Amino acid sequence: MFGGRARRCLGNEMVKKDSVVHNSSTVEETITSWTDHYFLSTKKIVQKFGDNTVTYAVFMRRPVISAPRLIITWLQEVAKLRGTHFDIECLYPEGDWVGAGEPILYITGSFAALADLETLFLQKLGPVCVAAFNAYIMCSDLPNVAFIAMDARHCAGLEMTEMMAYAASVGSEAAKRTVGARGFIGNATAATAKYFGRSDALGTMPHALIGYAGSTLKAVQMFHQMFPQEPLTALVDYFGCEITDSLEVCRHFRHLITQGRLSIRLDTPGSRFMEGLDQTKSYTVLDQFAPQAIRGYRTEAELKYLVGAGVSVASIFHLRQALDQHGFHKVKIVGSSGFDPLKCKVMADAKAPIDVIGTGSYLPQVWTETYATADIIEYNGQQRVKLGREFLFRKKN
Repeated sequence: MFGGRARRCLGNEMVKKDSVVHNSSTVEETITSWTDHYFLSTKKIVQKFGDNTVTYAVFMRRPVISAPRLIITWLQEVAKLRGTHFDIECLYPEGDWVGAGEPILYITGSFAALADLETLFLQKLGPVCVAAFNAYIMCSDLPNVAFIAMDARHCAGLEMTEMMAYAASVGSEAAKRTVGARGFIGNATAATAKYFGRSDALGTMPHALIGYAGSTLKAVQMFHQMFPQEPLTALVDYFGCEITDSLEVCRHFRHLITQGRLSIRLDTPGSRFMEGLDQTKSYTVLDQFAPQAIRGYRTEAELKYLVGAGVSVASIFHLRQALDQHGFHKVKIVGSSGFDPLKCKVMADAKAPIDVIGTGSYLPQVWTETYATADIIEYNGQQRVKLGREFLFRKKN
């Protein structure tokens, strides 16, 4: 029950109040406005005909990584406002792998107090667990690569932004623990930097700054003049001159290279090849540096990530070769643009020389897979559930 087992679910931080309920009436209005109507009707019926103590089993239909902090925190806060208590038993600690159909949480309390919360508490679990799973897979496949969470622009509002940042941190910590991965070192927004143990966000320059400056080098110079103490990451795909502009920036900032403070970011769009490559030349590059990869691909998507347009394995090797040939061995390569779990796996299999990945593509790609589900399995201590869901009953010791 919560207070024992559930505390261990959330690691050393246990249940941290990442959001605060300020006003009871406002919270109740929100719950009433945004919950499914039949749960509101059920609440009224239970209040009229007599309350029960019930236990909900909360589960998902696909394997995930357990990420229960947000749902537990929210339920605690609502229980306090309603002057009641929910016993929350978390069966899988934060960061643990959970099988399909296995209950993640048992929530026990007043039926009248819980009936109208199901819609909202399920929203706070399913997408988070799937995103944590994706982040874990990516970090595990590329344990020597640092990741930066750049998902905020792809989220549907502020609540999802927080959910995804939390998910990335959970998946990252699981990968650090299990395979010694570097994992996520930070994210793009200050509001959620706390999930990565930071007080500030990470990021250097968008394409808009390059367009404003009129040249890649000038934009990098502007940035360095404004923020001279920060590490410098040059974005080099704006003019389609990834190699030319990279080398120009490196020559100008040799002093930062010796300090290990210069990186080149590849974000070439999928509509074209990077400078110096086409399909045939990409095959040549891959044959030179990772011949095993081209012989082992299985799908068209994997082939595209290897030798296709955009930020491919071949493009990363191509840039690394150009930098090394000019003596810029200490310059790091940052990759972005569509780095989802499959692309990361392809990069890992090919041993692409990438140092950092900026990604928002650990977000769930198939939304139907994010649906968390709950069923009541006990009424006043008596086991009862709809036919076919008996697997949710508590396991007898």
